[in-house]
Amino acid sequence: MHQARHQIKIGRFKAGPECPLLFISGPCVIESEEHTLRAAEALKKIFSTSQSTFVFKSSYDKANRSAGSSFRGPGLEEGLRILEKVKRELDLPVVTDVHSKEEALAAGKICDMLQIPAFLCRQTDLVLAAASTGAVISVKKGQFMAPWDMGNVVDKILSMHNQNILLIDRGTTFGYNNLVSDMRAIPIMQQLGYPVCFDATHSVQLPGGNGTTSGGQR
Repeated sequence: MHQARHQIKIGRFKAGPECPLLFISGPCVIESEEHTLRAAEALKKIFSTSQSTFVFKSSYDKANRSAGSSFRGPGLEEGLRILEKVKRELDLPVVTDVHSKEEALAAGKICDMLQIPAFLCRQTDLVLAAASTGAVISVKKGQFMAPWDMGNVVDKILSMHNQNILLIDRGTTFGYNNLVSDMRAIPIMQQLGYPVCFDATHSVQLPGGNGTTSGGQR
């Protein structure tokens, strides 16, 4: 079975064949400038002792919360200011979620990588706008999609002359409020030629399992 053929560059790190294992890690959402910088500094210290590489991830807005009352983040302008500070002061590549064309164009000026959320992976205008920035584009496979259907997403990104692509598996819908990890999806998506990331926590999530929030079975 063919594996990923392309290496991609994320800031000063690389991912793909013959590259060190890459981790994407950080608080789910930006809570404050102080909290974000402390988390990024602590993670940088942890990963500095390993052979792995590390990209800092946090979101300025979690637009797909289960309930409207849930905390979403500081918003685009403030969130990007904080991420830029992390990038500048700690010399870390950064990634964040984007939810619209306008957000993608703004975030692409600061972030090394833009992440397309799973629920939005088929939104053509969003994918094309993100790809047009030249940033690395990481796309989460929708929980509702077959892994080979991600080939259409890859083609959309390539149509913007951007080959900096990372695909992410985050589980597959299995009944109501339940996800399972079908590990076959990883080598299937690798056949598309680009690195594949495994989102270990979200892949076993119980979406909406707590009613107004998602749950899990630790």
